[in-house]
This record gives sequence, structure tokens and C-alpha cells, in this order.
Amino acid sequence: MSIANKNNYGYITPNDFNLYAKQAQLDIFEDYFYQYNSWIVKQNARVSGSGYADILKGLVEVIDSFSETRGLTTSGINLFNLPSDYYLINKINYYPTVTTSGSMTSYVLNELNDSAATFTTSGVLPGMMITNTSTTSLYAGQSAYVISIDSDTALTLSANPFGSAGAIGNGYAIVSTAGIKEIERVSQNKIFYLNSSQLTTPSILYPAYVLGGATASMTGGTITVYPTAISAAGTVLSQYIRYPLSPNWTYSTLAGGEPVFDEGVADYQDFELPMSDEPNIVNKILQYAGVSIREEAIAAFGSVQEQEDNQQQS
Repeated sequence: MSIANKNNYGYITPNDFNLYAKQAQLDIFEDYFYQYNSWIVKQNARVSGSGYADILKGLVEVIDSFSETRGLTTSGINLFNLPSDYYLINKINYYPTVTTSGSMTSYVLNELNDSAATFTTSGVLPGMMITNTSTTSLYAGQSAYVISIDSDTALTLSANPFGSAGAIGNGYAIVSTAGIKEIERVSQNKIFYLNSSQLTTPSILYPAYVLGGATASMTGGTITVYPTAISAAGTVLSQYIRYPLSPNWTYSTLAGGEPVFDEGVADYQDFELPMSDEPNIVNKILQYAGVSIREEAIAAFGSVQEQEDNQQQS
């Protein structure tokens, strides 16, 4: 605002700012992967630094901060829904041993309570993974680890995969982390030929999946896993890189109609990029704002600053 409004005609509304902020963050986020590839090439050519000059290490840390592990809910036999926020699938694993399953009967934060369960006698152990298998929950597919077995009907978890008290009745599955199999991704064309022969058809020991499109209920897309015996909810988990959450500058309105920043609003969301990217975020927002208010100097300033930053980083 201090740059764009220097001549008193560069006012940016909060809604406009949020649109520019979202696009600026996405631009920088996607550029991480191009930078990653570029620095891999430089590292292989022995022209990259080490220690504090190891740019590649910093990029990996930033990208890893968007890494998520989530169970996949089912849409049918061997058809699984991908998370709606996934950007890049890194790995999909199959957990063949379901220790127990059921539904939550009462809610306590970071606990699982099921009055019909028999966790102790079922063989549930600390370190096992639990997944919310409800297909209707906003937390569908969220996972956590078992920290302790408090009783036959109660567990302490490493995180909260159920959301809130409104999640009572959500289903769950607890799987053993032993015997995990990585599911190999193959093309639509290749899976046809693999399934055509008994010698190459995917098996429980060597499973495979193909990536599909979005369904009517899931915007993130789907995968079809082979063999069809792999179909139980909570047994297929994905490790993926998610999109950053959309920034949302929230405000209260003064008597004169002027918006004043208010981070206490429920839907407030800060940028998820590291502080080191703040100059890039400002520059990109200025470019969008300059185009919007038809102020070439603002757009040019942002573009020049971005080019200078890119030259310093390359």
C-alpha cells in the first residue's frame, strides 16, 4: 500500500489484495521446483556451494515443509480419492495389515474413544497408524500415530485426525507399520499390458496404480490400485506435496468504511512461504496491482526488483 498509493490513486481493496497475494504465493511456490531442478544440474556439474552456500538444501527444506501424509478414502473397489490440495505425489504406500477398525463414539482432543473397541486384545501397539476413513468428513484421510493404549476403548494419538466433537461416528482403521509395500505408478497404457499376463500382473507384493481424473465428489483426482484385492479404507496412504493455503488478509471496518487489519477473524491466513521470500511476494503483488490500477511504474518497479532478486539467486 505504501508503494502503490504514493500518488493517492493506487488504493488496493482487501479483496483485490487477497487475489494478488494468492497468485503471487503460487508463482513463487511453483518456482521452487524449477529452482530445485536447476540447482541439481549445478550440483552435478560441481558448481554449487556447500555448508551455508548449499542452496539446494534450503530449497529441499522449504519444499518439505509442504509435505503431508494422508490416508486415501475409497470411491469403489480399488478406486481411491486423492487429497484435494495435492500438488505432487511423492509416494503411495500400501499397509497390508489392518489391526482393527471401528467408529469414534466420543470426542476428546488427540484421543480415540470407541466404546465397542478391544484395542488391547486386538493387538494395537504404540507406533501404529490410525486413519480417519469417513468419506464425508472434512478430515477424511487424516492420519496420526498411536502414542499409548490407555484402555481397551481409548487411545492417545500424536495428532487429531477427526476434527471436532461433530466427528463422532467417523470411521477409523488402525494399520500396522510392518510389511509396508510401495505402490508403483504406471501409465494407463502400461497397466493394460501388465494385466494381460499372469507373469507381470500386479500383486500384493508388487502393487501398482494409475492416476485418474477427478470424480463428481472429489476435486483432487483418483488413483486405481491393482490388484483389486487392495480396496480396504485406511490401507493406502499417500505422501505428497500440497499447495500452500491461500493467504487471507482479514479486517474490521471502521465507522468511515476504512478496513483495519484484524488477525482475530476466524478465516485469517498468513502466507506459508518463508520470510526470505517476502521481497519476492511484495514484488509480484506490485506487478499485479500495477496492471490493475493501470500504473506502469508500479508494475515495472516490481518486475525490476524481481529480476534483480533472481540474478542474485542464480
